[in-house]
Amino acid sequence: MSASSPASSDDRVTDRADAAADGGAAAAAAAAAAAAAVRSAAVVNAEIRALWGRAGGALSPAEQEHYQRLLVEWAAAVRADVVEAA
Repeated sequence: MSASSPASSDDRVTDRADAAADGGAAAAAAAAAAAAAVRSAAVVNAEIRALWGRAGGALSPAEQEHYQRLLVEWAAAVRADVVEAA
């Protein structure tokens, strides 16, 4: 009975590793889709300005997270513009 226990444990570890790999593939696909649908830097900048305008100078934790995502999106848009220009 103890011989089957480690095999069961190994199977669970393998299953978790497979699930993590599947999740990584899904995340990569989502990132690729997001990159393909990048909004312009001007549009993202307008959203950033609106966020700060509504916040009155202090962002809540949820707004800070949103702001960080917008910054990443803005940087991607700027990079895409530079690549297009080159």
